Amino acid sequence: MRRLLPVSFLLLSTAAWADVPRVATDIAPVHSLVAQVMAGLGTPDLTIPPGASPHSYAMRPSEARALAGADLVVWVGPSLTAWLGDPIETLAGAALHLELEDVAGTFVLENRTGVAFEVHDHADDGAGHDDHADDAGHDDHADEAAHDTHDTQEGHDHAAGAIDPHLWLDPVNASLWLGAISDALGQIDPDNAQTYAANAAKGQAELAGLQTRIQAQLAPVQGRPFAVFHDAYHYFEARFGVEASAALSLSDGSAPSAARLDDVRDVVQSINAVCVFTEPQFNPGLVAALADGRSLKSAPLDPLGAGLTPGPALYGEVIQGLATSFENCLSE
Repeated sequence: MRRLLPVSFLLLSTAAWADVPRVATDIAPVHSLVAQVMAGLGTPDLTIPPGASPHSYAMRPSEARALAGADLVVWVGPSLTAWLGDPIETLAGAALHLELEDVAGTFVLENRTGVAFEVHDHADDGAGHDDHADDAGHDDHADEAAHDTHDTQEGHDHAAGAIDPHLWLDPVNASLWLGAISDALGQIDPDNAQTYAANAAKGQAELAGLQTRIQAQLAPVQGRPFAVFHDAYHYFEARFGVEASAALSLSDGSAPSAARLDDVRDVVQSINAVCVFTEPQFNPGLVAALADGRSLKSAPLDPLGAGLTPGPALYGEVIQGLATSFENCLSE
């Protein structure tokens, strides 16, 4: 598949669309961000329903038709949904493609590996988030193995050094993307560019307030040891100063082996973990297996908004929901 350039590198015709552009998105949190920017003008289409795994999904005919009819496609990128690249190229080849992971300034982390992965030092992330656009891990990652080499497990590369694809769980990334989405829509539809920009600015202000509130909410539980079933929350952890000590499965959500379960149990017991965070699709019996007779709290996390109604409010609800689960499970 040819590499899809960011919007800023594309030369567009000066002719505006007669109607508001038709926009196709990948996952519900991205759909929510686009819906915020399009508020009052139109509604984007959602390709991957909430609750479906973005790592592997078979589109329904209606979703394929929406993709084929799109003027703009907004997706996280191949680090999350490598399988979606070919349909975008085939069905929406004439549309404008915005890969959010390629937006300049996006904060990018590498996948953590192993059971008790090395705790990453995020002490400088308050400033470091803005500097990652110049890191070797981002600007050139389209030419690196993170984009070019994907293993066979659900089409997702979870090897060391590959991009952790859950970039939307950092609200600073989401704020940056609101601007990129506004720019893309404004280039296609200049008559409504001011409305897109105003909507994006409103969303950015709301995210700034949300981030401030969550930082205060989670400050008392920073440093509490915990494990996660699915290593999908590193961006959220880095932004808000909480850090997992182990993950039962890798960042692609693959089922853990018996040996990995034993290893995670050892880590959970050795660090005296306060909580194990679960997701709806995981077997609840695994919590009992990890606890091995000791008291161990658990709480669900929903990174995709599986239990929420798609729309402009969903993104903030996802981030606030994570914060509430972290606070409740990690509190004494």
